[in-house]
Amino acid sequence: MAAAHTRVYRDGVLEASGFDLDQVSEHLAQPDTFVWIDFLEPDRADLDQLAVELDLHELAVDDALGPHQRPKLDRYDTHLFLSCHWLEVNLTSAAVRDTEVDTFLNSRWIVTVRKNAGFDMDRVIDRWDRSPNLARLGVSFLLYGLLDVIVDGYFAAVETFDDYYDEVSEQIFAERPLEPAEQRRWFEMRQGLVHFHRLVLPMREAVSSLMRREQGAVAEDLYPYYQDVYDHVLRVSESTDALRDLVSTIVETNISLRDYRQNQIMKKVTSWAAIIAVPTLITGYYGMNVPYPGFGEAWGAWAATTLTVGLSGALYVLFKRKEWL
Repeated sequence: MAAAHTRVYRDGVLEASGFDLDQVSEHLAQPDTFVWIDFLEPDRADLDQLAVELDLHELAVDDALGPHQRPKLDRYDTHLFLSCHWLEVNLTSAAVRDTEVDTFLNSRWIVTVRKNAGFDMDRVIDRWDRSPNLARLGVSFLLYGLLDVIVDGYFAAVETFDDYYDEVSEQIFAERPLEPAEQRRWFEMRQGLVHFHRLVLPMREAVSSLMRREQGAVAEDLYPYYQDVYDHVLRVSESTDALRDLVSTIVETNISLRDYRQNQIMKKVTSWAAIIAVPTLITGYYGMNVPYPGFGEAWGAWAATTLTVGLSGALYVLFKRKEWL
């Protein structure tokens, strides 16, 4: 059986924690109580047992056990099912670490399911304990604390991306050529940003759907708090869109700079080739085995030398003025 965290609140006050799952029904039988249960990497037997006790829908259970759920909010007769993701940017591996967190929500209980240990639930517990006065508002307060922590993590990820691409923006104007490993790292970070965007964008609809008053999922006093979470999701989405535009600009600028540098190299190579062609032409002409003006004469050698030095020097000065050299 997977490890589980448990808590029970009575009249908005934490009454007990760490109790066995067998005691969930006993606590729910008491008036003015609500229960939180958290699973880390549960198996089918863990959720099936709880599904019978709490009347969880089989499709929601399948989603909680299956891989790679997109952020969404599903409504069933007895509960809601919310899927979201905790995201962290790992600069060392140039990847986004993704932990799916699924939530079953009822007016009397909330069940969270984590697909791996990448998300530390102690962060959420600390968030709950910082606002004990809001616990009287019920299960929707616990869900708010969870969403608040997850969305705050998005801001940290966006800041990491932002700092990284600021550094990249400076590197592309450096004189030294980019190493293949650096270019690969840029590509992998770009893939990570796309993955991050795909998981953050649907959160707008999920949180918006959760806040619909006709559904009654959120306590009235908590609407300002949920609105704050929604605003944060919007800001993250807009920041992600801006970062994607920045990345596209960086890629285009890098290609333009690469073409510019290649043109500069070609100008230098062509200029030196033109300068070298002058003495080659003159010495080739004067090296013919036929009589020509100055053949066998000292002044002929001096004329060839003067032409070689003069024309080569003139080309060098011309190319230098044009900044080809």
